[in-house]
Amino acid sequence: MSTTPTTTSLVDLAARRQLPYHQYMDPATVEWIKANRPGLGAAWPPPLRPASKHLLSRSALPATWLAEPRLHDSLHGLRHSMRTAALAALLAEIHELDDTETATVVLSAAVHDCQRLHDQDDRGHGARAAVWLAANADTVWTHFGLAATPRRIIQAATAIRLHDVPYGAFCLDDQADYHRAGLICDLVKAADALDRYRLPKLSWWPDARHVREPAFDQLRAVAFDLVAVSETAHLAGASSAEAVLYALAEKGLV
Repeated sequence: MSTTPTTTSLVDLAARRQLPYHQYMDPATVEWIKANRPGLGAAWPPPLRPASKHLLSRSALPATWLAEPRLHDSLHGLRHSMRTAALAALLAEIHELDDTETATVVLSAAVHDCQRLHDQDDRGHGARAAVWLAANADTVWTHFGLAATPRRIIQAATAIRLHDVPYGAFCLDDQADYHRAGLICDLVKAADALDRYRLPKLSWWPDARHVREPAFDQLRAVAFDLVAVSETAHLAGASSAEAVLYALAEKGLV
């Protein structure tokens, strides 16, 4: 899918508060990201079980699932969703979730942003994606080689709906839903937050204060490297899916 590159880096546009609605990575921003790598140490993730690797190999969403085609290759597009799915799989592994729970977490992470309309603060995109998931559950679960069940659909839809709602902003209904799918919600929120190294402002990078996940810091180095490697590969000519699969293969995750 073709995109229209900007003539000014995302870093410069962010500093000027002039980021466009649809944001695409550029070489200067990737170099800025690499130059600002925190002191995270080695980036070797825990090994994934074969079932999780299989899910990640299928984590590239069909373009027709996106509400806005221009987001396919944008900062909230396919590369972000695939990396978020991989980080969710790692968190599930750390928590020793079973294959079914892990699949729910990975699937939720993969589709969490599919109904975004732009790359800015698109409020309500989680709720839209949750409704879309419920209406297309059989298609989504089949894409991942899984069978949908009412319980898993409810858990996934809840995690997706709440992923863009801060914990402190939960209303009573949010709290009730969270109580039914708390760990799934926590892991999707944490995986989404870990992929923020792609954003063109240091103050927007991962912050453990906004999540409820003890293993958050443990995966920071992996999250950073997945961004750096996949964004570099994409700018070198790889498709978004190819770029992330390359980064995942480098870490032994597929």
